[in-house]
Amino acid sequence: MFNLFGKPSRDERKPRYEEREEKEIVFSKVVKAGKRVYYLDVKKDRRDDLFLSITESKRKNLEDGQFVYEKHKIFLYKEDFDKFEEAMTEVLDYMRKNGLPVEPRPSVQEQQVDETATPEAEE
Repeated sequence: MFNLFGKPSRDERKPRYEEREEKEIVFSKVVKAGKRVYYLDVKKDRRDDLFLSITESKRKNLEDGQFVYEKHKIFLYKEDFDKFEEAMTEVLDYMRKNGLPVEPRPSVQEQQVDETATPEAEE
């Protein structure tokens, strides 16, 4: 379809948001943290520059018994890597030096065992 000036309409020039290709993942790590999962994906943009996509995914139970995954994303581009790394290191160092306990989270299997245990079984 063409507009009044004989040019393709906007819909024909660019794919809709839902139709865009997912950026190519070139490296990925997954961090499972209780009910949350973090995906750290190194991706390539359309100019083949690398960027970091951090996704937090959390399972939410709905009232009807079904569930959905709520996702939040942060994109970190190469020009900000050094500043981000420096700030993250400072924050973690501060937390460790100020006595904030860093305790490992139990694995998913350990959590499932704890949730199925009954008070009688623990006595």
